[in-house]
Amino acid sequence: MQKRLGKYELLSKLGDGATSTVYLGRDPFAKREVAIKVATPEILRDPERGRLYTRLFLNEASLVGKLTHPHIVQIFDAVVTDDLCYIVMEYVPGGTLETYTHGDKLLPVDHVVELIFKCTRALEFAHRLGITHRDIKPANILMCDQHDIKISDFGSAITNTPNHRTVITGVGSPAYMSPEQIRERPLDHRTDIYSLGVVMHQLLTGELPFAGDTDYAIIFQVINTTPPLPSARRPDLPPILDRIVARAMARDTEARYPTWTAFAQDLAQAVRTGQLKRHHGDMPETEKFATLRMLPFFTDFTDVEIWEALRFAGWQRVDPGTIIMRDGEPGTAFGFVIEGELEVSKNGHRIATLGPGESFGEMAVIRRYGHERIADITAATDARVVIIRSEALTEASGACRMHFYQAFLETMADRLSGAVRHIASG
Repeated sequence: MQKRLGKYELLSKLGDGATSTVYLGRDPFAKREVAIKVATPEILRDPERGRLYTRLFLNEASLVGKLTHPHIVQIFDAVVTDDLCYIVMEYVPGGTLETYTHGDKLLPVDHVVELIFKCTRALEFAHRLGITHRDIKPANILMCDQHDIKISDFGSAITNTPNHRTVITGVGSPAYMSPEQIRERPLDHRTDIYSLGVVMHQLLTGELPFAGDTDYAIIFQVINTTPPLPSARRPDLPPILDRIVARAMARDTEARYPTWTAFAQDLAQAVRTGQLKRHHGDMPETEKFATLRMLPFFTDFTDVEIWEALRFAGWQRVDPGTIIMRDGEPGTAFGFVIEGELEVSKNGHRIATLGPGESFGEMAVIRRYGHERIADITAATDARVVIIRSEALTEASGACRMHFYQAFLETMADRLSGAVRHIASG
């Protein structure tokens, strides 16, 4: 094995494919490990296939620095010439979702729903940039751990440029391709919705919806038959998952989910209504994300910034009478009410009641030189709150901090207006 490729040190081989080899490398300037996908020289020397795969590498290279999302593999660098093509990307050490597509290694159902939910948010982010992936399958979804993923391999992606067509041989995997992709019709994000529905079916059951001895046998079924419901192969699955997979995989694009948001909302609803058995005590990230997304405070936050906030937010359940913040103590955190009611009081006198969606303790991060609490915050009912420590916010991205400060100012302005109206009416 060669030891260098351009400026990158090659440490080991991660895997071989028919058209490329992936190496674990090191970027000596950024001081980080990277994954480097290198086109197989024989492919590039083939007149016809070489042109196709050079275009695919160019396509992926065009996305350098554009797909910055916590659930998409970042592309750092690319080199595309007639005799050398490679892509340098974020190294994700956990393998791919292929590991969990077999009957003896299936993930818990609630984990599957959480991972698919994260895929929907990542692919919606790409869709907003005008990008349709076109090759969604377990091999292109990398695992950070059992609860986190990153989507990779955007080489087959198309943008909103008219007249893009799919080549069945060389682009896409027939078992995961939508009927319109197989027929080489114009594509939009709904082809990815179909493919993700196939992935969801496979993760839930350990089997592909359509299988055959040849690609053409699979293609015939995709075009002409209705996919089986997951519960036909795994009867213990709740009916809501049958409905979600069936709608995602509808042959008619008009019957399919019209948007990634609609797909994500149904997944979140399956979690929120308690129809899935939970295999860990904490609130699933699917529900956490959906909860913050609905709060007015987070209206102007991007999905990326909400995922960022989730990484440093603490979720707590509190009993009635629990003092969450105490008068006179240093202010080192702020929070939000998710469920229930909190009471704001001073010297035993109630000042206000806070309900779901309202923030508290924000003066701890607004004042420059520290701040002592000026009131008690007590749970008036059973409640669920989110607590964020002020030092965590100082380490957040500039865009995330800006949206927090903007929302704090709007909250303070609303409270001031309310106080003025109260005084004027008195």
